[in-house]
Amino acid sequence: MAEEPSPPAEPPLAQDPAQQASAAWDARRLLRSARAGTLATAAQGQPFAALVTPALAPDLSALMLLSTLSEHTRHLRADPRCALIVTGPADGPNPQTAPRVTVTGLAEQDPDPALRARYLAIHPYATLYADFADFSVWRLRPAAALFVGGFARAVRLRAAALLPDPTAVAAVAAAESSIVSHCNEDHADALAAIARRAGGGRGPWRMVTADVDGCDLMQDETVIRVAWSAPAANAGAIRAELVRLAHEARG
Repeated sequence: MAEEPSPPAEPPLAQDPAQQASAAWDARRLLRSARAGTLATAAQGQPFAALVTPALAPDLSALMLLSTLSEHTRHLRADPRCALIVTGPADGPNPQTAPRVTVTGLAEQDPDPALRARYLAIHPYATLYADFADFSVWRLRPAAALFVGGFARAVRLRAAALLPDPTAVAAVAAAESSIVSHCNEDHADALAAIARRAGGGRGPWRMVTADVDGCDLMQDETVIRVAWSAPAANAGAIRAELVRLAHEARG
């Protein structure tokens, strides 16, 4: 029987707590806003990289809808150790100025319907093939990360520094359904204004997710991410963030 692989070793830390906290917040916002990334796997010592379209769960696990026909899925079944990198826009013509974050950890299939719904809320076009027999949701739980904010800004993060507070995650998750329905039913104008200020087009927008770090707004099959100014500990903090965002968008 093959020995079960252990999670990747945690990286050494050389940064002060303030630098860690700032980098973790930037990394979380970048991860949650990413709509595409590169998944790195390995088979018999040979590295392999593939394009994937992640969606982040409330606890910051990276969700991926993968087909059993894909090379990387076969790799994960043999060895769940993997890495995922996502990037933001570059500051000018040099791609090396782009912020990016690489997450390492173990991936596993997860049949939880809530995770599938979360994935499809962020990638609604995937409903066309999500029910195919060969597709399933995989969950990558971060063990460590490397955040690069541009030249001379690289910070290694252990899971404890990167992940959101579990108590806050649970509190917001319990209130998410009521937050989303209330905003869509009673504050459509505010959501439209917030979406326009975040770079979305005119017209109606609906909230489809809310978590400790921000929310996702959808128009047709376009989904944009709106980040809070700081992590939210509960529904009251999210309400304050939405009031602030609406005020700024209208002012």
